[in-house]
Amino acid sequence: MRRWLWVLLLVLAVWLAVVVGQTVSEIERQAIVDEARASDVIVTLGAAEYNGRPSPVLRLRLNHALELWREGYAPLIMTTGGAGGDPRYTEGIVGRDYLVQQGVPSEQIIVEEQSESTVQTIIAASEIMRRMGLKSAILVSDGYHIFRAKRILEQAGMTVYGSPRSGQPESVWREHWLATRQACGYLLWRIGITI
Repeated sequence: MRRWLWVLLLVLAVWLAVVVGQTVSEIERQAIVDEARASDVIVTLGAAEYNGRPSPVLRLRLNHALELWREGYAPLIMTTGGAGGDPRYTEGIVGRDYLVQQGVPSEQIIVEEQSESTVQTIIAASEIMRRMGLKSAILVSDGYHIFRAKRILEQAGMTVYGSPRSGQPESVWREHWLATRQACGYLLWRIGITI
């Protein structure tokens, strides 16, 4: 009886490793593809802000969204992200303020500022899009982040095109680790566990 249990556990572990490995591979492929095309809105995922200023990562994401907007890919930009521990600022508001300083009219910016995780952000963004009658989006974030966020937004019924922000990865190993974390988050989401 014990032998069968060990065999079953081994088979499950191998199966799980294969599934995670395949998902990591899909994430890494998506991370380097820019699918940007005409859409209703550019959804920019939040990242840290420092006392009302975008972090370097958030600034790169916002600059990429700004470039897409200036090139006419979409008439609207959505900035996202909650407070993240800062009682005075949210990532969404900091993103909006930065884009306004860069010349984007405030009426062309939609702000989502309640979310605390990727899943919450995408669910909130999809609800805002639904209420506004928006059906397609360019999703801007770091490359490793696009796959999971894109799949969640697609499940909400939206047409989504990934467009990773520019910038060199810190290292191949760090990018692989981040893709592995995203794979785990994605697979947990698929079975109903959100992180």
